[in-house]
Amino acid sequence: MHHNHSQFPGRHNSVAGEEAELPAAILARLGIHQGLSHDLLESLPFSSHDTTAGSETELQAVVAGWRHDVDLPLVIEQSNYYANILKRAAAGETPRRLAGDLERFISDNRERVWENSWVRFPRRVLSPYAGRVFDADLLADKGNPGGGRRSDAPRFIFHDNEGEEYLRVPISYLIKLALADLLGSQHDLPGAVQLTGRRLMNHYLNDNTSPETFSFYVVPLRPETGMGREIARETAKRFLVTQLLVMYANESFELTARGQRAMIYFAPHPPLRQKELNDIVSDAFYRELFMSPCLSGWQKGEEKYRYMQLCHQVLSRSQLNGVAKLREAGIITNNLVVLPSVSNVSLANNGTHLSLGSRILSRALKDEASGFNATHEKHLGDLTIKMVEHFLPLFVGTYSAAPYRLGYTDFHPERALGFLAHELDYTHLRMIWRRWKKKASLSVFGRPLTPFGPKWLDRMLSGMFALKGDFVPDFRLVDYLVCLLSTDQSPALDGTPGNTDRLRKDLADLGVFDSQMSVYLLYKLRESATMGFSGFEGRHYSQFADLEEDLGRAADLQTLLNALAFKYMADGRLNHALIPDDPTVESERRQIFFGAAVGIPTFYVHRQSNNHFLKRILARTRNIRQSRRYPNYLRVQNLEYRRALILLLQEDAADLIESLRLGETIRDLQARIEAPDECSTMGKLTSGILAEAGAAGPMAMGAGDFNRAAERYYRETLRRRHMEEAFHFLEEDFRRLDRHRSNTELPGVAALRVTARDQSTSDFLKLVKRDVLNESASLETLRKLTNLVLLSIYHDRADADALLEESLPNENHSAPVYRAG
Repeated sequence: MHHNHSQFPGRHNSVAGEEAELPAAILARLGIHQGLSHDLLESLPFSSHDTTAGSETELQAVVAGWRHDVDLPLVIEQSNYYANILKRAAAGETPRRLAGDLERFISDNRERVWENSWVRFPRRVLSPYAGRVFDADLLADKGNPGGGRRSDAPRFIFHDNEGEEYLRVPISYLIKLALADLLGSQHDLPGAVQLTGRRLMNHYLNDNTSPETFSFYVVPLRPETGMGREIARETAKRFLVTQLLVMYANESFELTARGQRAMIYFAPHPPLRQKELNDIVSDAFYRELFMSPCLSGWQKGEEKYRYMQLCHQVLSRSQLNGVAKLREAGIITNNLVVLPSVSNVSLANNGTHLSLGSRILSRALKDEASGFNATHEKHLGDLTIKMVEHFLPLFVGTYSAAPYRLGYTDFHPERALGFLAHELDYTHLRMIWRRWKKKASLSVFGRPLTPFGPKWLDRMLSGMFALKGDFVPDFRLVDYLVCLLSTDQSPALDGTPGNTDRLRKDLADLGVFDSQMSVYLLYKLRESATMGFSGFEGRHYSQFADLEEDLGRAADLQTLLNALAFKYMADGRLNHALIPDDPTVESERRQIFFGAAVGIPTFYVHRQSNNHFLKRILARTRNIRQSRRYPNYLRVQNLEYRRALILLLQEDAADLIESLRLGETIRDLQARIEAPDECSTMGKLTSGILAEAGAAGPMAMGAGDFNRAAERYYRETLRRRHMEEAFHFLEEDFRRLDRHRSNTELPGVAALRVTARDQSTSDFLKLVKRDVLNESASLETLRKLTNLVLLSIYHDRADADALLEESLPNENHSAPVYRAG
């Protein structure tokens, strides 16, 4: 792909020229004018009292136990698929290796951990209320009880040899059922606890493969309450409630007694054993085992389940089509390729989506007299996204990461490059691949040597020439389709209504995507007409080491960038003409983001790039030089680029940093950039994994050993650390509850007295904390602690609502719900 910008359709530049002042004119409708005074600064969207937040977290679920007790190996062994494989292998119709691989997967599991397995337990353990919840969720249409059950209802019910009825459900649904049972098994629960618990059941759902939760309430981000710390606090407490419910289910539903220990935690990558299984079963059987049945969170769950199957089929097809693109790009130069499986495992990747809403924008869109409408929202929203994408390298590895080791045998381009062929143009794709091979030292006697294909040969070459592969800071961003490149005819972010619909059709015609699916973007507009609030969703977060420090600070920076975009627009310094809408310009800025994920130290920008906003950043970037390899390109160091981004923030957002009280966040960001091994999320996670493995460095151990150590670290050590962090927030909350328990006029105090009885909540927390962290707490302890946490969440929501009411008394703040669309 050439960088001759005269070839791109002229309509982009001409229209952009006519619209150069339009963003400022649109903002003038909201009373925001050029030359902001301090008072007008506070009128900007995402200013100090305007931002609301919510997060959606995807979690890893496992069941620990022997093969004869756990659902996943039992389902495989009892399946028609397995029986047919054995029969065909015995008849010589299929390789015996296939049956042997499947048997080894079941029998050779030394850690006895089965990722994304379901659980099974007797129905009699459920309280009547939990039983009614289960029956309601089996309806084909939850809004029509007379319409009967889902056609796949028998999947979730079976009878043992004695005729006793059993349920089998994914852990994502187990959590909701545990909450329903906890509420239904206590007859003296205060109304505040009961109502809060019933409301929270709707916040536990399952999408794709992994369990998901989304924020229990809309979180105001304000300087006086710590800005991003508040969304970190809500997320940590939600994580702890989830842990308590899984522990409750293990005991109350007799899972532990029946050899099943359910667990749930943050982990960014598809499990290694799930990848292995994916390589030896059909795509249809993989979907049967791992695609979410969508029992919870959807009006018509079976329809959503079919959509999940569609997503898997589409991404699997896209992966195969990516091989052809790599051939067209000249990266695959011969017919020696390792074809990807027809089943893709990338939907088992897990991340966090952080949504920030603007109450100023949301209120104006609900007010027909404001003169601000959905067309304006789209115009400004797309422009904000384009600007923010230039700053996303500040987040990668810095606030979230997904450390991963690739062995030499993993460096087939059709495997290592993942979905990048659909996310970057060929020029930037070739540049990244060349630099990645150099970083990974894939050369022998000065010549690059990538794997040939046969595993025995690749392993021999790896040992003979000490080819170890590479260590990648955030492999999730490479291994998953996180965004889609626009086509020449259908730009995704040109500010025009319906542009993503047009792009979906183009991509569907090309076999890359499906028109029924929502377009994937790194940073996504949350439109008021669809979501009930106007704002933006950051979808680039992988794994956090610390919720308060990592997620909280990331929310600070995301808020600052949104506010800066609107300040630029109000000042007339940002419009669509500055960031043209063509695939090359889009790829040019995103290559920096993906290069940071891979850990490549440099990138290249065309000397005649017409991305004027990028040029504004490069004007502050040091040590840029002319590329010797690419004559028309400038060679830019990723570290210097990120330093320039911080400098730009300090220059252009100084007033915002002051009003949002984010000075410490900027200092913390600088420390993460300058000392990544000690201060960044990538450094913290990697240190924890190495401590788990007892190794000196990622390259001092094999790829499989490092990645298995990472899975153990996430499952045990980091899960406990996140629980401890939540306990820290709870200690603050419980001290506050104890101070107010004598004031009978405050809402929730009566509930506190009933729930805590005569005991101080702080003293109770100290008494039970160790048992909860060790997973040895009694059912009575788990019930009481969960009740108290639900009561604290009741107070959290009341406090949040009061803040929202206090700032904008005429605003309807009941609409925002932060979850994936």
